[in-house]
Amino acid sequence: MAEEQLPPDQIKLIHKLNLFKIKGRDKHNRKILRIVGKNFPAKSLTVDLLKKYLEVKIFPKLERPFVVVYVHTDVQKSENFPGISVLRSVYDAIPMTVKQYLEAVYFVHPDLQSRIFLATFGRLIFTGGLYAKLRFVSRLAYLWEHVKRNEIEIPEFVYDHDEDLEYRPMMDYGIESDHARVYGAPAVDSSVAAYSMRCIS
Repeated sequence: MAEEQLPPDQIKLIHKLNLFKIKGRDKHNRKILRIVGKNFPAKSLTVDLLKKYLEVKIFPKLERPFVVVYVHTDVQKSENFPGISVLRSVYDAIPMTVKQYLEAVYFVHPDLQSRIFLATFGRLIFTGGLYAKLRFVSRLAYLWEHVKRNEIEIPEFVYDHDEDLEYRPMMDYGIESDHARVYGAPAVDSSVAAYSMRCIS
């Protein structure tokens, strides 16, 4: 498919949002495809356009082993979640030549809703063994065990949220809201919560 078939204004929008980026390698020397969920314009980006964009701009660059780092930080269901049918359609459109090289998906800052959603629908949406490659990463510190820190660009708001989680660990469970961090507040022992939410395998 020729790139000229893609609407130029939509291409510029996707580039500007910095939604997808292929850059750097993990500690096993695999390419990294970084996806920032907060940047996904679910209301304005059609599934057909998304699939065309991936086909032309992303898939041709993934013809050897790679990993995905999906940043879920601050994703809002009403703004950034495209829906189950879209996810399934996009996944089905991925060529087998690309699927076979995907070796891990690091899901950064999963909230309670995303955990429940994936536990319920993950195996239905991501067939062919992809669900087994999913790794929940509740803190950036755990991501650096697998990905070279200087090899990937992480938005500043992700670091801010990561620090909030250290101050307010119950946010991991959806019990405490994501309000502005309060410096000087009594410290909460986050060791148990952080360890229990660590799902890297």
